[in-house]
Amino acid sequence: MVFRTFGFILLIVSQVSFATAKIEHWQTSQGSRVYFVQADALPMVDIQVVFDAGSARDGQQFGLSALTSALLDTGAGQWNADQIALRFESVGANFGTGVSSDTASLSLRTLTDPALFDKALETMHVILTKPLFKRADFLREQNRTLAAIKQREESPAEVASEAFSNKLYGSHPYAHPDSGIKETVSKFRVSDLAQFYKKYYVSSNAMVVIVGNLSKQQAEQTAEKLLADLPAGQKPEAIPDVIMPTQASQQHIEFPSTQTHVLVGLPGSYRKDPDYFNLYVGNHILGGSGLVSKLFSEVREKRGLAYSASSSFAPMLKPGPFMVSLQTRNDQTKQAVEVLNTTLKEFINKGPTQAELDSAKLNIAGGFPMRFDTNKKLATYVAMIGFYDLPLDYLDTFRQKIEETTIASITDAFKRRVNTELLQTVTVGNSATTVAK
Repeated sequence: MVFRTFGFILLIVSQVSFATAKIEHWQTSQGSRVYFVQADALPMVDIQVVFDAGSARDGQQFGLSALTSALLDTGAGQWNADQIALRFESVGANFGTGVSSDTASLSLRTLTDPALFDKALETMHVILTKPLFKRADFLREQNRTLAAIKQREESPAEVASEAFSNKLYGSHPYAHPDSGIKETVSKFRVSDLAQFYKKYYVSSNAMVVIVGNLSKQQAEQTAEKLLADLPAGQKPEAIPDVIMPTQASQQHIEFPSTQTHVLVGLPGSYRKDPDYFNLYVGNHILGGSGLVSKLFSEVREKRGLAYSASSSFAPMLKPGPFMVSLQTRNDQTKQAVEVLNTTLKEFINKGPTQAELDSAKLNIAGGFPMRFDTNKKLATYVAMIGFYDLPLDYLDTFRQKIEETTIASITDAFKRRVNTELLQTVTVGNSATTVAK
């Protein structure tokens, strides 16, 4: 996700505690969902407006969501990009737009002094409801995107990531990069962006998150003002289910690099997955905890085959990727892939030890509050909770859910959800025979 930020603001850490982050929820008069956390420690507020309008909504026009989002604040109402930037800077506010596979969002961080707040909110409202999509701005952003795509083609890591997504998702909307590909982005017209905006940036598809020094009444008024003038529209249809691969596959892409990038995995977990916490804790032990993970120990410490090795689940609305990754010298690729696969299979078959599980629980629980120790971080978590329809007490029960995991439950979840007979392997490097047979 790419954010463009205007203005400046003092970097102040709020003292919001996750244990007291009461999330209130209601709907606006137009039916938009609102999630609010009152946090009075500092005179500021973080606001996000989130739409089900991420790159999964691109259809065959890969990159359309991202380019539409990028153009929102290049001109709106009577203002051009410079005037918008000056308006935010004059009140010390930060504003940004961004997309992911599932969402498109606008974010604002501003002080709550009425004069400053009102100007920042008005500016955000105009950007949201009256974007201009001028041709000159479109051509500039289109060229910038095409330049970034070309640069992406020169990075072995990016080439591997794109090929891996295609392997896992095929024709599914999750397969393509958020920013699109050259063949689609180069054919966009201004009218394509305007039509995408008109279809998806509607109040029935909007969610507002407010975290900061406002009363509930002020938060209600803020949400109403922010979304005023947005047409009601309709919520989009559900995106297709992810189809699991039917057999394992291996793909090597030649690239003039001294290191080979290795990605191994398959579609994994989704946000409301009943196996989520077992997979989360298990992955922390397998390859998500950095220097103390099993993969790092086997690949780096014991054999020196890579600088690092890791694994991750990326849960989304539908199953996001489970990925094991490493970089290794070209001539060590075969051995590194063998060790990776062996380590993964052994973990799935045996699960963690009790000592590994106890250590993981302690580490996760200890670090969890730091993930939302500012209003901005908390707003991002609340947006995740709201968009994926998770329980409002998600943050309060997180540590309890972690503590409830066991060796048996983790092992069972991994055996059911990570089928090593279906793993997709992508290698990108300077050798034609890098994949272990």
